[in-house]
Amino acid sequence: MEKDTLQARPVAAEVLAAGQRIALPDGSGYVEVGSVDIESDDFGVPAVVVATLAGGRTLRIASGSVVSVEAVGGAPLVPAVAADDGSPEELVAQVAALHPGSDRISELAERLARGINFKSGSNLQDLHDLALTLFVDRGDTDSALRTADLLTDLGFDGNFGRWKWIESALAMAAYLTRDDEARSAAYSVALRVADESETDPLRAKVNAAVRQRQLNNPNLYDPEILRATAAGNRAAEKDWRVLRFGVLLYLRAHGGSETLSRDVLDRRIANELSAVAGLASAS
Repeated sequence: MEKDTLQARPVAAEVLAAGQRIALPDGSGYVEVGSVDIESDDFGVPAVVVATLAGGRTLRIASGSVVSVEAVGGAPLVPAVAADDGSPEELVAQVAALHPGSDRISELAERLARGINFKSGSNLQDLHDLALTLFVDRGDTDSALRTADLLTDLGFDGNFGRWKWIESALAMAAYLTRDDEARSAAYSVALRVADESETDPLRAKVNAAVRQRQLNNPNLYDPEILRATAAGNRAAEKDWRVLRFGVLLYLRAHGGSETLSRDVLDRRIANELSAVAGLASAS
């Protein structure tokens, strides 16, 4: 019998799951994960992911870290619907093939396989949603960044309806590349292009003041999340938390604000990743 192929890929530590095979710190190989627990610090913020491996050994991984896992899968990397080599449609097909068990990814990839029009707001939204799903739901940070990068090279053309998806992709990319300061900073600079597009000095000053107030008092969907939690509606809570996650990424790409520092945002982003992962695993 032909053996399953093993594909190593990076995932966020918070979404590490039992059954995956994780790379050992000393580089000696991969070992199956038996169970995963998350330990919080004294402030209740997830701080350490504890993976218990086959054989009883434990690995303690800092929250926010990325680890390498092996995913078993016999599906080809590029399905028959893939377009020409090197095209955006090809990339979408490749990343979708890595997650054959995700209905959401399959749905988005199927729509995008018909042809991606970068002037279409709905196509930009689908690309953004695909990158976000890969990151948040699947923990596939590499594929998430590759998908987000289909949007990050698009400039601001004055259409805020399209720009919001590009802007969100830039914020996501800035976070995913946080270990590469120069690259992360470049995404953050690109994200602020629209902020500086106003040429009238008075309007620019007013816009800057409004923007600073929004950064200092962002809508983090606290009431909506509390209501969903109280009602036991996990699906709704997850949706609201994903929206909060996007706001936190946006704030971080701006360098934080007067009320939320970069360090605080990093902790809150890790917290949201853990919370969403917990909701997904319980559903």
